[in-house]
Amino acid sequence: MQNTSSLSTECYPDDDNDNDNDDTPQLSVEAMNALTEFYAEMNDFDKFTIKEDWQLSQFWYSEETALKLAEECIKSIGNCGRIACISCPTLLDYLRKNECVINEHVVVTLFEYDRRFETKFSKEFVWYDYRKPLAISELYRNTFDLIVIDPPFLSDECLIKVAQTVRLLSRESTTKLLICTGLIMEKLVERLFHAHKCKFQPSHKHNLANEFACYTNYEAAVL
Repeated sequence: MQNTSSLSTECYPDDDNDNDNDDTPQLSVEAMNALTEFYAEMNDFDKFTIKEDWQLSQFWYSEETALKLAEECIKSIGNCGRIACISCPTLLDYLRKNECVINEHVVVTLFEYDRRFETKFSKEFVWYDYRKPLAISELYRNTFDLIVIDPPFLSDECLIKVAQTVRLLSRESTTKLLICTGLIMEKLVERLFHAHKCKFQPSHKHNLANEFACYTNYEAAVL
């Protein structure tokens, strides 16, 4: 792939100084801008490169929501610690851009079923199937300071099994939990995670029929 920095816009004079006979092809300003934009998009592994698979109940966060959640994650652990993201892959795009993550003061791990994200987030990806909630490597047990949870399905069975995984991943009882799910799951969220609803209302790239909410088991920093 050619980098935009290697594209030359330098003009070379014609040997006979006859501009009328200069057959060197020239790109218009519009074409050059379009080409520059194309390479920029190719070089930036955009958050929506991987499309939603509705069969897997995938609905990507809006940019506003992803930014807000990423900010909450970093601030809530004091810019240092370990974060687990369960079934919320698009959040990784924003967390990985944070200086604390870049400098590895904050380590992020994605537990995700969709193996397409294994290519995109090879360093952070851990394959996870909520139907096998206890199939967690010892490497990740009791290690996380904050766990972000976005259960793939709005069902009691799914949420209960994810809660089993959360218990294994939590460092201790003080591990902070941030849950994003449908309002219809509120009572079970409160019972399983001792969490309360935040003021901030998450949104998705494509509007959903079900209303969603954020819940935390701690005093949220920005939500």
